[in-house]
Amino acid sequence: MVFAHGNDGRMETIGLLGGMSWESSAEYYRLINEDVRRRLGGHSCAEVVLVSLDFAEIEDMQRRGAWDEAGAHLARAADRAYRAGAGVILLCTNTMHKVAEAITSAVPVPFIHIVDATGERIADAGHTRVALLGSRFTMMDGFYQSRLRRFGVEVLVPDEPDRAIVDDVIYTELTRSIVDPRSRREYQRVISSLADAGAEAVILGCTEITLLIGPGDSSLPVFDTTRIHTEAVVDYALAPLAGTAMDGS
Repeated sequence: MVFAHGNDGRMETIGLLGGMSWESSAEYYRLINEDVRRRLGGHSCAEVVLVSLDFAEIEDMQRRGAWDEAGAHLARAADRAYRAGAGVILLCTNTMHKVAEAITSAVPVPFIHIVDATGERIADAGHTRVALLGSRFTMMDGFYQSRLRRFGVEVLVPDEPDRAIVDDVIYTELTRSIVDPRSRREYQRVISSLADAGAEAVILGCTEITLLIGPGDSSLPVFDTTRIHTEAVVDYALAPLAGTAMDGS
């Protein structure tokens, strides 16, 4: 899908839907601004509108399976970002992309989907079978797998005991700013077991996992969805400065 820019050649304002959790949203803000400064130099930084939600409310909707309610909540947040001037929308979480269609139908500006940005990067690297770590919803609800199939990518997930460990670390530690070396070792063990099962690479499919696992911590090549997502939106946001349109997801 091609997104045409409608502004006057200025940097596009990025709309971030954050707070899910604020720890990963802070990473989004940091990575976007570091990337803009690296590309433009000097004192350059991104033009950003941030709508930060209360993760306690979102987590409650997840636990109750109230996905329609969650989608409506995020759609309202996206509209707030759009009305504040955002020319492109980014959702700073993997799990809530389960309700991405509610967001895309609520605003008339591009929405860059985290799975599409990741799928493109995996396909470009030539991988066809990858491991996925994330919340239990991301690993098991199927929306990630179905979207990655568009890129010819098959997904492996941990077995049930390891899925419970991965999910528990996200919700009881990482979303509460706790980074425990023992949990890093558990994630490394899970990644190794998925490599033994045939995975060629691993997707860090939760935006908080980047706080725990980096490329040097994994026996497999790492696809960090947080960094991939932020790089995709910076590509889009800076395209008007070069007088080009960008491919979106």
